[in-house]
Amino acid sequence: MDIISGLPDELLVKILLLVPTKVAVSTSILSKRWEYLWMWLPKLDYGPRNCSECEKLRCFLDRNLPLHRAPVLESFRLDLCCSRFKPECINMWVGIAVSHCLRELEMMLYESDPAKPFVLPSNLYACKSLVVLKLGGDILLDVPTMASLPSLKTMKLQSVRYFSDKTLPLLLSKCPLLEDLVVDLREDDTPRYLGVSVPSLQSLSLYIPYNNHIIDGFVLVTPALKYFKLMDYNEHYCLIENMPNLIEAYLDVDCPDIKDLVGSITSVKRLSICSKDMLDEGFVFNQLEHLEVCLCMEHSSNQLFRLLKASSNLKRLDISLMRGHVSQGMDDWNQPTTVPECLLSSMQSLNLSEYTGEPQEREIVVYILKHAVHLKTATIKSSSELGVPRSEMLKELEISYRASAACQLMFE
Repeated sequence: MDIISGLPDELLVKILLLVPTKVAVSTSILSKRWEYLWMWLPKLDYGPRNCSECEKLRCFLDRNLPLHRAPVLESFRLDLCCSRFKPECINMWVGIAVSHCLRELEMMLYESDPAKPFVLPSNLYACKSLVVLKLGGDILLDVPTMASLPSLKTMKLQSVRYFSDKTLPLLLSKCPLLEDLVVDLREDDTPRYLGVSVPSLQSLSLYIPYNNHIIDGFVLVTPALKYFKLMDYNEHYCLIENMPNLIEAYLDVDCPDIKDLVGSITSVKRLSICSKDMLDEGFVFNQLEHLEVCLCMEHSSNQLFRLLKASSNLKRLDISLMRGHVSQGMDDWNQPTTVPECLLSSMQSLNLSEYTGEPQEREIVVYILKHAVHLKTATIKSSSELGVPRSEMLKELEISYRASAACQLMFE
């Protein structure tokens, strides 16, 4: 310990950053040399393992946080049972963190009084140094009109509450450099209107849970977007402007009409999709190279070939079940009258997961093998619930005709 104690303060602080904040604080009892070193930590992470520690944590933060010495706080994380802490205490802690040129704030508050959700201090909305903001749980967003977050680039809002329908649009308008946005709505107490208009945004993830009957719809104006994830299982309108720079999209939707949604992502290069509604014919995905289609819907096989027809430059096709999805059994598929262009000119890889050997699945695989001229690999991952014996399933595919002599058929 004497050798370590002789190291420069800057190096000792870096060593303390390698352990949890609670452990770093405990080093203060080692010697006079270590007593205040932890107070120079630029990253603080607080959250009781159990409720019995809440009062001890409150006393510690009330006494020590005002004395913290780091001129810049790189990150400040609070994970608290809100009912055990007074709002004025939490406000004071956040305010102190903001005064240290805070760059990242992560707060998760839970078990608050539904009638009295926690309201963030107003000075947080004027933190010019803040780059990352992650909020979750029983937090009420009430954004002052004079808010300004000029450095904020990443924002994650998980199951928070909103003061009004105008709260989120107002907050976003105060973030001129925002690049990454995640919004997970609650089943209740959500805005009726969801508007995201951010010219600088590059990544957007929206989650609207089942049975959310409050929200009427959403509008997206994100011309610079590169990554888009939407999980929406409700019937409402969606107005989306074209996303010409989109690279990757993940759509898990149960919307009655996805025409506007699909029309806005036609420039995408990688697409994962599960949709209750059938895509209209006429869409063209000229830049799509990697397609993942979920086969849980009854119309999935026809949906698949409609997408193949629209994707003339497709190189890789993944057929699977999205996480948490269960197959509803596919209808008989309508074999295309013409072979999709991508099978004849560009497709090189086929991956099929949860293969059961059912006739509809087998027909799809056999068709692709028969027509994919440039196919290099076809990987089949069998399901734990096989419809036919595994040996029989493999034999049926092995003896099927392959348009590509170089194609390797692999089973996992």
